[in-house]
Amino acid sequence: MIDENLIASLNLDDADTETLLRQALGGKAASASVMDDLLAAQVQEVAPGKLLKGKVIGYAGDDVVVEVGLKSEGLIPKDEFENLDSIKPGDMIDVLLESMEGEGGLIQLSRRKAERMLNWQRIIDTTKEGDVVTGTVMRKIKGGLLVDIGVPVFLPASQVDIRRPGEIGDYIGRKIRAEILKIDTERRNIVISRRKLIETERETAKKRLMEGLNEGDIVKGTVKNIADFGAFVDLGGIDGLLHITDMSWGRVNHPSEMLKIDDEIEVKVLNIDREKEKIALGLKQKEPSPWEAIEQKYPVGARIHGAVVSLMSYGCFVRLEDGIEGLVHISEMSWTKRVNHPSEMVQVGQEVDVVVLEIDKNKQEISLGMKQTEVNPWELVTEKYPVGTIVEGSIRNLANYGAFVEIEPGIDGLLHISDMSWTKKVTHPNEMLKKGDVVRCVVLDVDQSKQRISLGMKQLTEDPWLHAIPDAYKPGMVVRGKVTKITNFGVFVELEQDLEGLLHISELADHKVENPQDVVKADEEIDVKILRVDISDRKIGLSLKRAQWGDASAGEQGAPAREEDRPARAPKRGGMDASHGAMGTDKIQF
Repeated sequence: MIDENLIASLNLDDADTETLLRQALGGKAASASVMDDLLAAQVQEVAPGKLLKGKVIGYAGDDVVVEVGLKSEGLIPKDEFENLDSIKPGDMIDVLLESMEGEGGLIQLSRRKAERMLNWQRIIDTTKEGDVVTGTVMRKIKGGLLVDIGVPVFLPASQVDIRRPGEIGDYIGRKIRAEILKIDTERRNIVISRRKLIETERETAKKRLMEGLNEGDIVKGTVKNIADFGAFVDLGGIDGLLHITDMSWGRVNHPSEMLKIDDEIEVKVLNIDREKEKIALGLKQKEPSPWEAIEQKYPVGARIHGAVVSLMSYGCFVRLEDGIEGLVHISEMSWTKRVNHPSEMVQVGQEVDVVVLEIDKNKQEISLGMKQTEVNPWELVTEKYPVGTIVEGSIRNLANYGAFVEIEPGIDGLLHISDMSWTKKVTHPNEMLKKGDVVRCVVLDVDQSKQRISLGMKQLTEDPWLHAIPDAYKPGMVVRGKVTKITNFGVFVELEQDLEGLLHISELADHKVENPQDVVKADEEIDVKILRVDISDRKIGLSLKRAQWGDASAGEQGAPAREEDRPARAPKRGGMDASHGAMGTDKIQF
């Protein structure tokens, strides 16, 4: 009779070998010598690294004792069994022969390595590059992660996700799906990619989503990224942009005030660019716009209450309700105070009363005014300061064209340089005034619409050009004056304080004068003859040579003693004659 237990214990892999053994035994029990020869042959065929079938026969300390058909039993450490309680004597298991210490010596076996070899072969036989596998992340190694899919495989850090995570170690212990990128059978190495699988699945989902998505749809998504300008929301295959301006009808300084990464939100599809695969999303559009009935709720001229929410260099924004803010421009903060910055009038959080000035519904803008809640003092200016009123004020500021006089707090009048003196040629107000001076002026004009008051200082006295100057200075008179300024066209001569006449270059001497300084010097006192007094243009024309003619008449025989006795002279170059004198050019002013 064949000893079936003996045949099983030999663990013969080759069916032909087993058949030969049965034929050799001829159905009879094998003799001891035959069995020894067969066992010796079996041992010679078995070498370290070979997979064997073994039968659990018991335990020895920290090891499991397994019979593999050799002269002695093999040992497997208990920690190689994930569930040791489920292993009982008589169970058949796959093992790997690791080492043999001589005939009848210690045999070391490995259950874990046997499973890995079998799993590797199974994966090689059943999968190929491009297939999707599932595994558990074991640990972090150089350049990526080690994933157990039955055998350890490599997941590069760059292939963990579409956006490389900050710490790939967070994936340890997680069960993941990935696509096989490469199988190296010689090195027993497999590289997988979770990123490629996600990209493939997202591409499929994106195509399906784009085909079924329409503007106006309400969809759910997950916040994947937050930037200063908005948030990117994963709609399940494609990201849509939720711009900061579409998050709320109210003020949002940064998207993080409303959202955080991984938030599940419901948004409205505002726009779809199928060619560029871009989707614009809105959160506030799920609710009616507070601007719809804005003109009825806040009519122009209405006085309302609000809170200051922001200060800018040009004004402040006042919240009237959630989603409705209006701008108070800096020019609309005070009737009289010169506001350089809104912080001089209000602070963030302060509650203020404002008046609606203008509404632009299309631009969603409201112009507000603070000063309009008070009486406009300029409405009283015309009554309080009618033309001709004499006022007194201090010089607040000087400009090239005049001085600003503060009549009362917040009410300034302009004293133009042309209204400072009847006779003095004022080129800059600092020639007569300085900041802080107190002056008396006459109100010349009030423009309430432009909020301007024109003042005059010379108008406090009578215009000397009406009577005093024409009476004191008549053509033909010889007067003494002081040279104040020499120009290339003539000389200015001061006849009295703030009163000058022009001595044209043609009236300096009988001969042609190229340079006036050859004849007169600055600050020199000279006698000149008055040629003309032009009241309308407020100019006096003078002549030096004609005054000298009069002096020469006493000592020179034949020289005319009077102007009317002097024969007419030919006009000088440039079209100037004696009667025209200094008045012959419009460019000359006094």
